[in-house]
Amino acid sequence: MAAHRRKEETITFKVDERLAEAMAGIENRSAFIRNAILGALGNTCPVCRGSGILTVSQRSHWNEFTRHHRVAECMECHEAHLVCDHESAAR
Repeated sequence: MAAHRRKEETITFKVDERLAEAMAGIENRSAFIRNAILGALGNTCPVCRGSGILTVSQRSHWNEFTRHHRVAECMECHEAHLVCDHESAAR
């Protein structure tokens, strides 16, 4: 059976002067950019997938979800998190 080889793809993009200057001292910019993108993909909103905007259908699903869930501030770290009201009612 032949070994499976991963195909690499080159993706290029433009940056403004300010970003180019900020990245000037980075030794391996390709690795830095790859790691930044992978980190961002792992930390994106699962609903909007990082766009910051919900489609009409996503908004409808979100509205249904929020009937029994809410966003609250964590008293320890002060970050926003989801709270299920069904769990609170069951206690």
